[in-house]
Amino acid sequence: MSVWSAVLLAACICVALKAFGYLIPAHLLEAPRPARISDLLTVALLAALVAVQTLGNGQAVVVDARIPAVLVAAGLLYLRQSFLVVVVAAAAVAALLRWAGWAA
Repeated sequence: MSVWSAVLLAACICVALKAFGYLIPAHLLEAPRPARISDLLTVALLAALVAVQTLGNGQAVVVDARIPAVLVAAGLLYLRQSFLVVVVAAAAVAALLRWAGWAA
């Protein structure tokens, strides 16, 4: 199977899943349990994406300036700072650590 065949197959599966979602009755999705699962699943997927992008580098786990930057961002988000402040502070921490040579 070529790469483009895999991409087209994945696209077809995504369209089919989206179409299937429209066939589910609304009253099933508005119940408390599916709504709670949906909320938690979104958070879990986002956390997994952040973890993979922070620690991953192909097949290896990499510890570099991204980890302190994500920790600073998490702390600022916990303190309810604006998103722009969070991004600038995390970027500054990563840049300063790389400039100082403490992290690759």
